[in-house]
Amino acid sequence: MPSTVQPTLITRDVGRLLRFYAGVAGAELTDRQPAEGPVFYQGLRIGDSDLGVVAVDNAPADAGRVLLSIEVADVDAALARVEEFGGVAPGPANDMPWGQRVAHVRDPDGNAVNLTAPV
Repeated sequence: MPSTVQPTLITRDVGRLLRFYAGVAGAELTDRQPAEGPVFYQGLRIGDSDLGVVAVDNAPADAGRVLLSIEVADVDAALARVEEFGGVAPGPANDMPWGQRVAHVRDPDGNAVNLTAPV
């Protein structure tokens, strides 16, 4: 069942974001439009949630005011792969008082992403 609310990122480089979210968060490719040729839209499934990526040639270079929070199996393992897939990891993961381990990172387009897991 698709998500009721689906965040969609606009980007100048769909392939770069697909590699990042597949490599760091284990995203699986879903719906692609068009089926052949240059991609306009690519759906991703991460766990039980959906994320869209849309190609926009004149997408703003700066990231918007959105924070994606993605639960992963192992925050430290995912954090170790962020830079490999073009993201930025400015610091280590931390255990939060509400029972989550969290790493604050940025995807290759500069979007803020929290990688989380229960402690």
